[in-house]
Amino acid sequence: MKKNIQYNVGQWLPSDQEFYNKWLKKVLKEAESEENQKLLPPVQALKNLIESDRYLYNITQMMFDEIPEKYVDTPMGTPQVRNYRQMLLMLNRIIQRAPEFNTTGLVGTPINAILDYPMATKAGYVFFMNPKINEKLRDILNYWGKYLQTPASTYVLNTSKNGWLSDYALNEMSKVADGDNFTTIFKCKSNDREKHLGFTSWDNFFTRLFNPGIRPVQDPNDPDSIANACESAPFRIARDLPMKAKFWIKGQPYSLMDLLHNDPWTSKFEGGTLYQAFLSALSYHRWNSPVSGTIVKAYNLPGSYYSESLYQGFANERGADPVAANDSQAFLTATATRAVIFIKADNPKIGLMCFVAVGMSEVSSDEITVRVGQHVNKGDQLGMFHFGGSTHVLLFRPETQVEFNLHDQEPGLGSSNIKVREEIARVK
Repeated sequence: MKKNIQYNVGQWLPSDQEFYNKWLKKVLKEAESEENQKLLPPVQALKNLIESDRYLYNITQMMFDEIPEKYVDTPMGTPQVRNYRQMLLMLNRIIQRAPEFNTTGLVGTPINAILDYPMATKAGYVFFMNPKINEKLRDILNYWGKYLQTPASTYVLNTSKNGWLSDYALNEMSKVADGDNFTTIFKCKSNDREKHLGFTSWDNFFTRLFNPGIRPVQDPNDPDSIANACESAPFRIARDLPMKAKFWIKGQPYSLMDLLHNDPWTSKFEGGTLYQAFLSALSYHRWNSPVSGTIVKAYNLPGSYYSESLYQGFANERGADPVAANDSQAFLTATATRAVIFIKADNPKIGLMCFVAVGMSEVSSDEITVRVGQHVNKGDQLGMFHFGGSTHVLLFRPETQVEFNLHDQEPGLGSSNIKVREEIARVK
């Protein structure tokens, strides 16, 4: 019988610290064995930026120096990432490989795991919020994303203990989807695991579709019923939203101007309602329209990739916080890369609403698949995340009176997935 492993919320980093330490040590050893290999172009570009800018060079040094001594040499004797050169080598190693499944723990976002300690420092907050740094990180993630869309990345779609098509892995993904059989739940082009179930790349597997009839729209003809946009767990509900707030303070209130990046329509949502929910690394990662209506505006916003709230991690003297990305979700709505889609609902009681997909860490490829002027029915696809866990937001104007149905649970990090297309709210 396999050991039952507990994960942190979102399943991005395993709560099994021993596994995390061993995994990090393994990656560092592999990266250092490749030290004489040439850095890939986007990683070399980040190195050049750090070493050519005295300010960024000092900040980079500081974020490693600020890691408390007790975390530099762990009780297991496991070295953490000690300097930016090791960081670059590990990034170089990661983006040439596809993520593996592991039966004793899952590092759902391996780059986030590498950066977890420096992210938690005050200097790390400055480093990962810097636009020049984020431009280089974007290029690194884009390079990796292109690799994950190639047939070469299917090598992890196998039946070994680290393969995503092992009995254990398929069972875990089926359980998250509240089903018994992966091929019954998800659309596959083949039932042959040796042929990767017909998936043509890692990304093709990750963005898999449900089989027809698996996630029907609840009350499709009821315009007052609002459907869940993602297979996600409720994180927070906020009402009477302010235009501007100090989103970096500990309470992390939502700031509309920052969330929508000063969009001319921002004021329409002042005093309105926000619903936020998060996706796990094993969940279905496509977005679906919560209402029937017309797409009136859709665009992507640049932002940070590995920033977290200053009140997480070392900054609050709690030590490195392995769920800081989860605890920082409200903060990330104003700082991370995101996709913004405004929908004019057919139901005048809802009217204009907004869906925001928030990229977290590796999950910053927010792909919009609808166009302005297109009419969508409730439950139709809006777009998708590529790789990892994520969070998303629904915005309603103050005149839209929304009553939420969270399926007998309270919003927060301990909540569970509500199926996509199931009702999550009703308009009064």
